[in-house]
Amino acid sequence: MEALMVELELDHWKHQLGEHPLYRAITSVERLRVFMEHHVYAVWDFMSLAKRLQQELTSIDVPWTPGAVPGFARLINEIVLEEESDQDGRGGYASHFALYLEAMREVGADTRAVEQVVGAVAHGQPPEEAMEAAGAPAAAQAFVSHTLTIARQAPLHGVAAAFFYGREDLIPTLFSALMRQWRLDGRPVERFVYYLDRHIEVDGDKHGPMVRRLLEALCEGRPDRLDASRDIAQRVMRARLALWDAIDQAMV
Repeated sequence: MEALMVELELDHWKHQLGEHPLYRAITSVERLRVFMEHHVYAVWDFMSLAKRLQQELTSIDVPWTPGAVPGFARLINEIVLEEESDQDGRGGYASHFALYLEAMREVGADTRAVEQVVGAVAHGQPPEEAMEAAGAPAAAQAFVSHTLTIARQAPLHGVAAAFFYGREDLIPTLFSALMRQWRLDGRPVERFVYYLDRHIEVDGDKHGPMVRRLLEALCEGRPDRLDASRDIAQRVMRARLALWDAIDQAMV
């Protein structure tokens, strides 16, 4: 119940994001490319929040020990399973990040910068440096930096708040608005539509309610944790709004 009350206080942010003019501005494949070349970084950094939760709710150490919050290991493992190896719509499995890259290639969006970033990070370069070196959009750099600060430094309930309010609860609203308002009738965006539909389905019907339960358990009804969750929720929504504003301007 406590997390739900915080949600009600954040409805105006969610409404702003759900009615953003960005969606109506996507009137051509060229503009969709601009959107995807920015948004792909938010697809990538999503997993940093998920992995921080998985690290603390389960155990990946050897020797194994139980996770910090009993009862939620299965929840986060189910989320990670689908984010890292979901159905690809063709009889196989792929991460949501890989599905997004495939959708980008389908419309001719440039994947070189984000692939350079991920490759550099895999070889040990700090992500902020890798993004700057690859020429990632400034707004995307700011968004990822904000996400990683939370993933690295926030307490567990703060990470769960960012994951719920900024991702699992919010994304179905954003993607539904995008598909409802864009003007791409007849354009070849099959793989992107599959990606969006899949996220709307799994986040709205499964992951969102699961993460809400986790956040409730982590906050334990404590006012200090509820206040911290509210603060982080506002911060992640402001960060998303700044990214959306920047993409909207980049399409002009």
